[in-house]
Amino acid sequence: MSPPLSLDQCAELYQAMLSDVLEASADFAATLDLIPVLAFYPPDAVGELIGCAPPGMRLQVQHGADLGERMANAFAEAAAAGADRILLRGSDSPALERSLFEMAMNQLDAGDDVVFTPDQSGGYAMIGMRTPHPALFDLAMSTEEVMEQTVLIADSLGLRSSMTAPGFDLDTVGDFHCLDALSSAQLSDLCPRTVKSISSLAIDDVL
Repeated sequence: MSPPLSLDQCAELYQAMLSDVLEASADFAATLDLIPVLAFYPPDAVGELIGCAPPGMRLQVQHGADLGERMANAFAEAAAAGADRILLRGSDSPALERSLFEMAMNQLDAGDDVVFTPDQSGGYAMIGMRTPHPALFDLAMSTEEVMEQTVLIADSLGLRSSMTAPGFDLDTVGDFHCLDALSSAQLSDLCPRTVKSISSLAIDDVL
């Protein structure tokens, strides 16, 4: 997002998104009988994140040389801790609704091996699995082909995959328009800090 936003504006917006994501994730976890975990990187960010994490949210350092490896390891660590249904969401998708989490859980309970919540840029805003499959992350991440390539890998492994209704992430200032599809109540419930941060920007100057 920088440019057109300044680095300070990006940092403030990301802080708002992270706060919204953590609060919503903790709430969803409580109602869906999940254990909320904040997997973070780099390790020395723990001091700052302790103050951001809602009560009861476990903090866990991400391990791996790149994003794909860290995501694979997050699933492996959750499974090793006894989880049999694991959802992983990003911090740049603050508007994911509870219904998407419920849908993903239902599809996993119905026998799917991997469930995706596709986003608008060719990737996914959330991925769920019952058991780890690290090969799904053995590709270049953050590209427009991530979703397509991951589904192909899942097919090659003989995995049963499915998708929830789509979500969206905020990767560029152009993605702010995705928020227009949400009602005032949804914005207030899911991402009030994100909306406030965006409203403070000189949008007309950057869109």
